[in-house]
Amino acid sequence: MPEYRLDLNLDFSYTDAAGAVTTGSAKAAGTEVTVSLAGLAPLTGGGLPSLEEIKPLAELLAGKGVSITVAGPDGNILSLGKVDSPASQRLITRSPHIKIGKLGSLLPLVRQGRRKPKGLPLLPPSTPLPLVPTVQRKIKRRITTTHYVRGGGRPRLIFVQDAATWTGQIPREVTLTADVTTIGSGAGADVRLDGLEELHAEIRHDGQDEYVLVPNGPVSGSVSRTGPSVLRTGARIQMGQWCLAFFREEFADHGRPYGGRSGGELAYERPQLDPRTGTMERDSSEGVT
Repeated sequence: MPEYRLDLNLDFSYTDAAGAVTTGSAKAAGTEVTVSLAGLAPLTGGGLPSLEEIKPLAELLAGKGVSITVAGPDGNILSLGKVDSPASQRLITRSPHIKIGKLGSLLPLVRQGRRKPKGLPLLPPSTPLPLVPTVQRKIKRRITTTHYVRGGGRPRLIFVQDAATWTGQIPREVTLTADVTTIGSGAGADVRLDGLEELHAEIRHDGQDEYVLVPNGPVSGSVSRTGPSVLRTGARIQMGQWCLAFFREEFADHGRPYGGRSGGELAYERPQLDPRTGTMERDSSEGVT
């Protein structure tokens, strides 16, 4: 790296738009340049640049082994280039070549205000004093619910024959619109599937807007084999040679504050207020009676 040496001893003055005059000096003896200002008008009159705007200059100075420090009446304000920037400041500046000065020298700039930067601010945001907690630990929150309209989310069954007997046919789909949908091989079944019992199972749409599988014949998959199961989207139901899957859009299935699909909150849902009745619900994972 080529070595640079600067020898500088310069006094200057600055007149702002209101006619106020600020004096200053620029001094260097080697690779460190210090610009001292008797007042802060030169920094506030035209607006301070953002950190993103001065990063290229800081990197250029560091590459040449040069540093520039700007000082005000109360001490150093900012240093750029070859500087020893603390790790805590790098979290703010996101650059090892920018060093923020003393807090006392920055406060006048914060009070006088500046234009809104395009990128990261040159100065960190002020902290209100005295320091106060931002979280109210004893606040009492109103019980909320995220129920959607009854039957919303297009609840449906999609089913095909299982892998052993599948013939390549397109999966069939049935929308669950009734309060009770029957599945079986009987002539009166809503979903008629050969090879099953005459009434193999029912899907009941209960008062809590849940779809519950109630088996009459053998079932397996991700549902209970012995009793009712609340269906969540993606639930798999195996009945004989038929593989069925339940789907419902997640905004209605049930995005409840205390959990939803099996596995959420250990598959347990704490009771919440039912907006339709004003009473507390039971845990929907308990099944139906």
